[in-house]
Amino acid sequence: MLRAYKSQRPTGRGEKRSAAWGKRLSTVLLLTAGMAFGQRAVEPVASGIHSRIAPELSGLLAKAANGSGSETVRVIVQYKQVPTAAHYATMQGRGGLLHSKLNIVKGASFTIPVSALPALEADPEIVSVTIDHPMKVLDDMTNGATGVASAWNSGYSGAGVGVAVVDSGINDSSKDLWNSAGTASRVVYRQDFTGTSNTNILGAKYDLYGHGTHVAGIIGGNGYHSGGQYEGVAPGVNLIDLRALDSNGAGTDSTVIAAIQAAVSLKSTYNIRVLNLSLGRGIFVGYAQDPLCQAVESAWKSGIVVVVAAGNYGRLSVNGSNGYGTITAPGNDPYVLTVGATKSNGSTAASAETLASFSSKGPTTFDHIVKPDLVAPGNDVVSLAAPGATLEALYPQELVTGSDGNNDYFTLSGTSMATPAVVGAVALMLQEQSSLTPDQVKSRLMHSASKMGLTSTSAWVPHLSQTFTSFYDLFAVGSGLMNVQAVISDSALAPSNVGAALSPAAVYNSQNGTVSLVYGNSSVAPSSVVWGTSVVWGTSVVWGASEVSGTSVVWGAAVPWNSNLLSAFSVVWGSSAGTATSATSVVWGASVSSADAAFSDAGDDEQ
Repeated sequence: MLRAYKSQRPTGRGEKRSAAWGKRLSTVLLLTAGMAFGQRAVEPVASGIHSRIAPELSGLLAKAANGSGSETVRVIVQYKQVPTAAHYATMQGRGGLLHSKLNIVKGASFTIPVSALPALEADPEIVSVTIDHPMKVLDDMTNGATGVASAWNSGYSGAGVGVAVVDSGINDSSKDLWNSAGTASRVVYRQDFTGTSNTNILGAKYDLYGHGTHVAGIIGGNGYHSGGQYEGVAPGVNLIDLRALDSNGAGTDSTVIAAIQAAVSLKSTYNIRVLNLSLGRGIFVGYAQDPLCQAVESAWKSGIVVVVAAGNYGRLSVNGSNGYGTITAPGNDPYVLTVGATKSNGSTAASAETLASFSSKGPTTFDHIVKPDLVAPGNDVVSLAAPGATLEALYPQELVTGSDGNNDYFTLSGTSMATPAVVGAVALMLQEQSSLTPDQVKSRLMHSASKMGLTSTSAWVPHLSQTFTSFYDLFAVGSGLMNVQAVISDSALAPSNVGAALSPAAVYNSQNGTVSLVYGNSSVAPSSVVWGTSVVWGTSVVWGASEVSGTSVVWGAAVPWNSNLLSAFSVVWGSSAGTATSATSVVWGASVSSADAAFSDAGDDEQ
């Protein structure tokens, strides 16, 4: 399920610190379901489990093949072409119930009898069948730490740029989301994909959960009710509200895909150039087979910059894996810009930022894509409250008073909050240079990111009574800390013949025990390019010399899963680091609830 994780702030903490687009967030919000980490893809075999049916459905397929399996399952079916009436009629004949048409991925969401799976496996018109996974949300000192003021001083506010927010909705009752004259809302369009009410008995409107409004404030709040103290990164943007999460912060693959599909169709109408996805779930198949990943790729290829939360599972350590291999979908897709989170440590200086221990780390499950792409402030961020929403009702101690004496703001933490900071920066970039393609935006942001220059840091988390150590390799911080001042002044452009700015894969060499970055079919040497066939930037420029050594080794000896002699190694790479293993979740398995309870409430009280 895609949804958010909440964190109750312990009492007796120090006072919150102000920030330009928010203080520090105190709820870790991450749209994520029970996740399958540390596993490799299951290869098709000749025993009846083939490429059309995802490995996660193999048990049900076996039931159906044995004549049992009377239950139903909700799935997303992708076809070779956009499904027609004939496809829907065939599925209905198999007992399928259509929920939503997902043309953006040439598919649709159905509830089907398990007994129909063999017929779907044998259907040559079908490309893949995957579970329609439940989803949930991934949750300042930010503007100061990232140099946003320099863009404002140059006259950029994101004006004219449309930003689509796929989340729990946007409550625009606050004038923080209105135009500078205070006469009209900058939420220019809204559409619901949850099929639920727009209001609740507590007075919440449009955003019944409270997450989407907070995200919108980080992107584009103008600080009206705080005298500018809690101003968003791009206070002039127009917002497109695509509600895919309900009053509990929960949705499904199909509701999110439908919202992404709407963003693409509305792109020209509202000049939608950026899409915010502060949500995620576990990775159950490789990105090429995952319909959620295929949807974000379609949006990217349509000209929309897709920015996605990395996930909040950086504290999850199985057999000493120290949070590696915990990136969530669709942040595992190599096209999108995936964002991890840092914390301010009470300072507005970029040099004071350190990695938030909850921030998920790469490489990605199955495909071993190098993620996150960069990091941004995401710990204890203050942004807009949604009056009467679920989060505000559950955690009233996180409400923050505005200049009018009302509880206009709310504090949350998570990669959900780092993501909209980057989205706001993208809007500023596109106002400055509207011709930039998504690949050029991604490349420039990574090229201009501040290299953090740290080896490791430790954080004590009181409510977990535990110290967490973070290492600063490219699987933890990517290309570094977002630097808005640098990106606005950066004129570097990848040549038009370079193609997509795909995040590279990490490939383990069992002969010499090293890991190299790979783009396509060839290794990327430190002196060659990160993306494409012509020299744009060397890997040491994009990733930092300390993260890619002269022999293309990705990490140093200190990283806890560096040796295949360690049990942590198999959690990240699979049992034999390159051969297929069982698709049974290494981390979650049957204990998904306890894992959620232990790690979903972290992120706001590190010391």
